[in-house]
Amino acid sequence: MQTGRAAVTVLGLGSMGSALAGALLARGHATTVWNRSAHRAEALTERGATAAATPGEAVAASPLVIACVLDYPALHAVLDPVADSLAGRTLVNLTSGSPEQAAEAAAWARSHGADYLDGAIMTTPPGVGSPEMMFLYSGPREVFDSHRATLAALGDPLHLGTEPGLASLYDAALLGLMWAALTGWLHGTALVGAEGTPATAFTPVAIRWLSAVTGFLTTYAPQVDAGHYPGDDATVDVQIAAIDHLIHAAAARGIDNALPELLKATMERTRAAGHGSSSYAGVIEVLKATAGAR
Repeated sequence: MQTGRAAVTVLGLGSMGSALAGALLARGHATTVWNRSAHRAEALTERGATAAATPGEAVAASPLVIACVLDYPALHAVLDPVADSLAGRTLVNLTSGSPEQAAEAAAWARSHGADYLDGAIMTTPPGVGSPEMMFLYSGPREVFDSHRATLAALGDPLHLGTEPGLASLYDAALLGLMWAALTGWLHGTALVGAEGTPATAFTPVAIRWLSAVTGFLTTYAPQVDAGHYPGDDATVDVQIAAIDHLIHAAAARGIDNALPELLKATMERTRAAGHGSSSYAGVIEVLKATAGAR
């Protein structure tokens, strides 16, 4: 079906790659797909995708090539033999990896005459295609702008900057935020659960509290940028006293306290570094100091 939408190739048809190709098909893009195990393309070809027999054939089919494979070694195993065919095309790499790997891949793509965007998918496969889900991109702004309409088929495309490793760096930072928040919620759920409160009863209250916590983020962000942490809301010293109540309540109910003990230890290092009277944002000073000491 001719829709006037840009043709796209998707390399890699695991759960995520298949979801990417499916979202492109749903938005009317002529979509060519390739996977090392060819049977993974069958469901997509039934929906109108074209299955390429080789990576070279897949790359040649479209001006925009989206790669989503296991890791960077797998990416190079697929593309190195057909690197010359990338000339004049744009490679959007949604393979997970490090910022350093992204920078190396960008240089590799440029050396073969291809434009390059690195990306990070901030959802699981069922969320692909929703405009509510973020897809992070880094690389040349003009390359992003020229393909933005196509990338919007996958989710909300956000351009972070021209450094190719930024999307990967944000991805790591946001996953860290997610794991910390989820583990904190699970610890709280276990704590109230010890008194018979079901998770479904605790969670609406937790969500309301997290909405309030976002206000702390917007308050503390300018403090972090300025390196000045006025403790006019609640100081680190106050937070240390407060977390003792959590640790005591959890210990009394047999709940593992590794997470709050870690948080308390970080707060105490912050106080020892002279930031006891600072806002909680002052904790970043010991986190940065740890990074600088390596």
